[in-house]
Amino acid sequence: MTTTNVKALVSYRLEQAQESLDAAQVLMDQELPRPSVNRSYYAMFYAVLALLASRKWETSRHSGAISLFDTKFVKTGVFGKELSRWLHDAFDLRQRSDYAAQIQVSHEEAMQVLEESKEFVAEVKGKLIEEGLQ
Repeated sequence: MTTTNVKALVSYRLEQAQESLDAAQVLMDQELPRPSVNRSYYAMFYAVLALLASRKWETSRHSGAISLFDTKFVKTGVFGKELSRWLHDAFDLRQRSDYAAQIQVSHEEAMQVLEESKEFVAEVKGKLIEEGLQ
């Protein structure tokens, strides 16, 4: 993959992350916390995919992306442990709210995930800008 292609993929993934954040906010404004959590998690997931693309790493599985984020970016000190916790918590809540029977997501839980996802995406984007990839 050429540098131009890497930058294009990173930009695309960050665009997906921003669109997911925007959708999560609209859903919260409409008092729809469960689908907002879904979009908030996906904002973080797309940001992780942007990071992986910046290193020419790929995975199609959520667990693989989360594992690579933890191993390559958190354990090495690129990002703080709180970002890993936010990502894991959002993933777990999204899984439960999307697939478990009769799970209620409170407005407060969804707002917390949304705020953490905004900060998560901003930190990832900042790192990619610092590296000249955005």
